[in-house]
Amino acid sequence: MDFSIFSSFLPEGLLSHFDIVDFKELGDLQTKKDCFYIYLDEKNSLPKDYDFDEFESKGFYERTLIQDFPIRGKAVYLGIRRRRWRNKTNKSIEVKSDYSFIAEGSKLTVELSDFLKGTGRDPRRYDK
Repeated sequence: MDFSIFSSFLPEGLLSHFDIVDFKELGDLQTKKDCFYIYLDEKNSLPKDYDFDEFESKGFYERTLIQDFPIRGKAVYLGIRRRRWRNKTNKSIEVKSDYSFIAEGSKLTVELSDFLKGTGRDPRRYDK
């Protein structure tokens, strides 16, 4: 399946760090509505300040689900798996990439979080 169409819908810069590995349209058990699930795996590239001679990829961390903007009225969830990098010398897992498209302390993309923060919180609405 060609996943290139998703680059128009996903947070900016996401596909420079991740590859889309699967897409599913499934029913959500809580809302009983169909949802889109886009599964992404981190690319096999170390963060800038690290050397491939010192580190090796050792699989992935557990997948994290992050909610993004709805598409065509359907909820969108990004299933993201980040790589685990091991230091070849001391065998410790210590490298993590920083992804600023995920809102800190939430399971939402920054774009969706900012959008939701800007709606419905105006105190003037409740004076009536």
